[in-house]
Parts: sequence; structure tokens; C-alpha cells
Amino acid sequence: MSANAVLQIAFYLGVLTALAVPLGSYMARVYEGERLVLDRVFGPLERLLYRVLGGSAEVEQDWKSYARTVVIFSFVSWMALYALLRSQGPLPFNPEGFRAASWDVTFNTTTSFVTNTNWQFYGGETTMSYLSQMAGLAVQNFLSAGVGMAVLVAVIRGIRGRGGSSLGNFWRDLIRSVLYVLLPLAILGTLILVSQGVIQTLSGTIDASPLGGGTQALALGPVASQEAIKQLGTNGGGFFNVNSAYPFENPTAFTNFVEVLFILLIPAGLVFTFGRMVRSRRQGWALYAAMAVLLVGGIVASTVAEQNGSPAQEAAGVEVAASDGSTGGNLEGKEQRNGIAASSEWVAATSAASNGSVNSAHGALTGIGGLVPLANMMTGEVIFGGVGSGLYGMLLFVLLTVFIAGLMVGRTPEYLGKKIEAREIKLVMIGVLVMPLVVLTFTALAVSTKYGAPSIYNPGPQGFSETLYAYVSQTNNNGSAFAGFTGFVQPNAPGNAGSYGITFADLMGGLALFLGRFPSMIAVLAIAGSLSGKRIAPAGPGTFRTDSPTFVVLLLGVIVIVGALTFFPALLLGPIVQGLSTELF
Repeated sequence: MSANAVLQIAFYLGVLTALAVPLGSYMARVYEGERLVLDRVFGPLERLLYRVLGGSAEVEQDWKSYARTVVIFSFVSWMALYALLRSQGPLPFNPEGFRAASWDVTFNTTTSFVTNTNWQFYGGETTMSYLSQMAGLAVQNFLSAGVGMAVLVAVIRGIRGRGGSSLGNFWRDLIRSVLYVLLPLAILGTLILVSQGVIQTLSGTIDASPLGGGTQALALGPVASQEAIKQLGTNGGGFFNVNSAYPFENPTAFTNFVEVLFILLIPAGLVFTFGRMVRSRRQGWALYAAMAVLLVGGIVASTVAEQNGSPAQEAAGVEVAASDGSTGGNLEGKEQRNGIAASSEWVAATSAASNGSVNSAHGALTGIGGLVPLANMMTGEVIFGGVGSGLYGMLLFVLLTVFIAGLMVGRTPEYLGKKIEAREIKLVMIGVLVMPLVVLTFTALAVSTKYGAPSIYNPGPQGFSETLYAYVSQTNNNGSAFAGFTGFVQPNAPGNAGSYGITFADLMGGLALFLGRFPSMIAVLAIAGSLSGKRIAPAGPGTFRTDSPTFVVLLLGVIVIVGALTFFPALLLGPIVQGLSTELF
């Protein structure tokens, strides 16, 4: 790995940590209801929203009431977004006169944005009106992220509770997440991006004159505002089809760094929020250390794989100049202005979070390079993960690790003084196992039946990897994809075996999006409800500390083993065999 790449990784992790610590403390104050500087700005709007909601914003909720409110709110959001996207044609702010996408693509898109996934079976600049982008997709970028943050805060309250059943109030948690965290950061992020040349306009397309002659229509739009919240909310859906590889979304080296920093900023900060809210900052640092180790491992593995190329490239005599001036690197699908190191950093960060944005083509990665985002997502995206969802997913692995440690020493497992018993472990296993069960089942159906075939573009291991990646991404609410797998093909397009295949991908993907979001969310709320009623036992000589390096190592082992044992056979059929092969697929 080049010295330039090492410096980039070290600088990125240093800045991320330096910003995440104070942000985590600030978010703890937000959720604890402490006085904030922004009270004068957003306080009146917050109180107005409470008055609109009436008594429902004042009632303390147990886990069942909290989960029910989350599900109902998400369903209402789904209905509103679906209606907007299906009726966009005659509505205003549609300078290109786009009609609505088909019902199945709209179903998948709506589900994707409501579940904080932002998987896209369409090209944004050729499908969505400005109204759909702003009032539909961007609004869900705020709300779906806010839901994840609210659920996490409820879980933290359950873990630290000293009796009783209250987890707080969903409406208060959602409103404070949006008003005091997401909105201020998005405004700041938008101003930074606009200052660097990211476009922000309601004008239609413009005609440009390329150096080769002729004219080219360039799509415009309110991009910077959506770009900021898509990264900060770990959403990732691009305004343009090529996402953050496009200069209108990501024009400079500085914006590239800012955007990849935004991807992990709030998830990293929430780890320190957890430490402060449970009154043990060492717990937050322990979880941060585990996540950072996995993140750096992914960045290093991806960078090394891409800078060294693949056996197939070597066998074919392909010699490509890498970003540091050496030869042998894989620059296929990468922006020359970003190079391999910055692209690999983005690959690891975006798949460590539930963020589907890209600044290079993941489908053009080497076999081993493509293994990195798959492996990151196969952990359940707990390497920082999505805003809120990443940390409560990690807490499932923490409880599983505590249980395993308890079995090793013959003690009743405890976490932060709360005994972990059969009910909690059953719920943990539901939260952990739903994702791999859905991924493997849906991938098998897609590659073994005629219904999945029209969505797969490439043959052999690459085609299998495309399909596996699609369902791993959707089930983990990530949103990135290997190029080639599609759910949006014109009915009379050459090679299309029929619309049933594309509808299959849309509907099966939409179901994966739901199953990846809500069962684990409900399971972790149920765990919080169970723990909230338990009294805290004082630590004794035999208590297994969960803020020590030993626990961090054990936690890492559990995450890797669970992911490896579950998905290793599937990885052998796709990226691993491709990474070792001398044939170009």
C-alpha cells in the first residue's frame, strides 16, 4: 500500500474521531433535554409541533407502544411518498415533464427511502422531478434517519433504566433528532458544498459544448441540499445516476473528503452519545475501537486489492497507472481525479454505514476489492452502520458476546449490571439471523429461477456477485450496487425476457428492504423493554468487564465468525473465485 494511501486513512480516521467526540456529547444533551444554543432557533418550531401532536407527544411509551408508533409512522410516510411519486407528472417543479415511473419501480423506491436505504433502480436525472426529489426523497432522508436515531435512544434508555417500562416518547425523540441534529448539520453541509461548486438550482437542463464538438444536455437541480442530508443521514441516494462520481455532486478533492466524512460522522458520534447516556464513557470508547478496527481493515484490504490489480488483469497483460504513479492498479470504474486510495476509502466507509453512495463503480472492483463492501454489509452493517441502526445492531452483537463469555466462565451473563437471560438472547438471535436468512433465500431464488434472470447482466461469478450484492445491500438497508443488476428495463428493450423478471426484482427487493429494517428494529426495542424493568446489580470480582481490550477482541471475533460462517460459501461462489481467477468476467 502506498504512503499516500496510509496518510489518507490516518488523516480521515483522525478527523472523524476529533469531530465525533464533541458531536456525541452534544447529541446526548439533545436527548437528555438539556439547554442548547439552538433552543432559540428551533425551540418555537419544536413547541409548535408538540401542540399539533397534542397529548401523544407527552405520554411516556413502553416498548410496544414505541414500536407501534414507529411502524405506523413509517407506513404513513410510505403512503405519502408513493402517492407523490406516482402523481409527479402534472405537479409543479417538473421542468423536464417527467412522468411517474412504473408502479413496481415506485414501490421499490418508496420502500427504499422510507427504510433509510435509498436503493435506486432508476436514474435520478431522467426519472424524478424536482418536487419528488425535494418534497419526497429529501424529506424521507431526514425522517428515516430520524427514526433510526429515535429507536437507538429508546434502546439506550432501556439499557440504563432502573425499573419501570418507559423508553421515552417517539415523537419527541424524532423531532429533536431532526431539528437539533440533522437539520443544522445539513444546512452547514449544504453551504460547504455550494461553496465548492456543487450545484443548487431549480433551472432545467442546459446545453454544453464538449471539446469534441456538438452539444450535450446537462441536467441540473437542487443537488447540494440533498447531497448533504443523503450523506449525513446515511441514506446515499444520488440526485444523478452515477451518484458522487459525478462532478455536479462531488467536484473537488475537498468535497470528496467532506462527503465521505459526513457518511460516518453521526454514526460515530452516536457511539459516544451511548457512552455518556449510560454514564460510562469507557463503554463508548470500547465500541468505537471495535468499529474503527473493522473499518480500517476494510479500507486497507480494498486499497491493497485495487492498487495491485487482479490475476486476470495480469494474465491479460493489462497495465494501468495507479494514482501514485506506479503501475498495475485497477482504475476501471474509478474517477482519475479521485484515484484508488480515495475510491477505496469511500468503498469501505459507505458499506460500513447504511449508505449507498459511491464515487466509483463497485461493479468494476477486483474480486477481492468487491469482497470488502460485501463483507462490511454482511456484518449487519454494524461497523458504525446507519444513523441509530448501526449502533443498536452492534448492541445485539455485544449482548451475544456477553452471553458467550458468560458460558465460558459459568456465570449468568450481565451487561452494564443487567442480567441477560433467555428472553433477551432469543430476541438477539432474531435480530441477528433475519438478515442472512433473507439474503441467502432471496439470492437463491433470483439465480435459480427464470424470474431473476432478466435482472442479471453478467455471466459467471460476476453475475452471481451482482445478485448477492443486490440482496445483501437491500436487506441491510445500504443501497449501493454492483452495476449490471437492474429492476428498471424498458418493456421492449433488446434482451429483455419479459416484464415479469423486472417486476420480480422490484418486489423481491422491496420485501427485502422491509425485512431488513423492521424485524431487527422491533426485536431490539423488545430487548430494551425487557432490560428497562431489571434492577442494576453492582459489579463484583467475577464480573466480566465490557469496556476492556479483552472484550473488544472477543466482540470482534464474534462479529467476524458469525458473518464468515453464514456467508462464506456464498462468497466462494462469487468474489473469491473471481479474485483468484485468471479469466476476465
